[in-house]
Amino acid sequence: MIARNTLEALARRPLSFLTSSWPWRSLGYLLSSAAVGACVAGLGALTYLMWDGLGPLALVVVLATAVVVAWGVSRYELWRLGLVTHLPPAPDAAPPPRLSWSGLRARLRAAAGLRELGYGLVALLVLWWTDIGVALVSLGIPLFLMSAPFQPTAGTAVGWAGAVVGAVLLPIAAYPIAAWAGVRAAMALAVLDPRDSELAQVVQSRARLVDAFELERRRIERDLHDGAQQRLVTLSMKLGLAELDLPPDSHAAREVREARAQAGQALQELRELIHNIHPQVLTDRGLEPAVRDVAGRSVIPVEVDIALPGRLPSQVESTAYFVVCEALANIAKHSRAAHARVRGRLGGGDLVVEVRDDGVGGADAEAGSGIVGISDRLAVLEGRMFLSSPVGGPTVLRVEIPCHH
Repeated sequence: MIARNTLEALARRPLSFLTSSWPWRSLGYLLSSAAVGACVAGLGALTYLMWDGLGPLALVVVLATAVVVAWGVSRYELWRLGLVTHLPPAPDAAPPPRLSWSGLRARLRAAAGLRELGYGLVALLVLWWTDIGVALVSLGIPLFLMSAPFQPTAGTAVGWAGAVVGAVLLPIAAYPIAAWAGVRAAMALAVLDPRDSELAQVVQSRARLVDAFELERRRIERDLHDGAQQRLVTLSMKLGLAELDLPPDSHAAREVREARAQAGQALQELRELIHNIHPQVLTDRGLEPAVRDVAGRSVIPVEVDIALPGRLPSQVESTAYFVVCEALANIAKHSRAAHARVRGRLGGGDLVVEVRDDGVGGADAEAGSGIVGISDRLAVLEGRMFLSSPVGGPTVLRVEIPCHH
């Protein structure tokens, strides 16, 4: 197994870990905090030099400078993560703030900017000397013991015994150094780049799979519509023409009529299959006509109230259509409702779809695979679902789908 960071390297066998580059990289990571300490020293020197001329006002200037320095320290923390992890920072990480009041003010309004500022200040006040302290203490004890033979007050036996003990402790010192470096790197990633890289990859992969699935469904729908359905129509016509050439009461005519009826039934089933795969009305005319078509085929009377300013992204329309179809199917199976209503509006950049019925209620979001499927489908587009279904009804399913995808 290839270690991706220091913490994973620590889980390897001792010899494998100690002979790798991870102990040295961890030590370099901790010692590189000296650059942050230099920033602190610079701020202290700035305060001292300005105090005679500005007095207490110097503190205001230094604090304003510290804010900018803190953001720079946060960027430095992200940059040096490469020493102890193979996980790069997010490619869309926010750029450093511009050295202007408007740039700093905009950065302060952003949640990421506040995290960077807070982490940078903590690094300036606490973390840098903690890093240096861990490195110096971990290495200082074995190095001090190894220098015992050169101490004038140490006897020969004591000196060489100390050297042996120090030599034994020196490789052990790599463990606290690597452990603290790994914890520091994990903390920096959690604060400065809070997205879990693997989780983000999973979400993106799921979105790509859904897109590929939608494209494949449409391809199958086109192939069935333009291929098998047309051949069945042609077969039905040829059987009809063949029937005209046969005596009406003959056995052959009856067989042809039966074959024509079966071809018509197969054609109807194929049309239903094509519609269920991806309704053409959704592609051609949009969400409202497609929902009205579903409502018209429902066994329960469904009122449709969808008012949209125009066409929405195809993924949004497809997801909303899936939600409505699944919700109406659940109502028909379980609710014992006499009436249902579908309402859709666009507000705040989100498509809000609400499906309501007057049934017995008691729907459980965790129990039914249909509702779980709705939730999974919404998660791809970062949508949200709200379900209210008290025993006795009514049941209200509300989904909010962002339209910026």
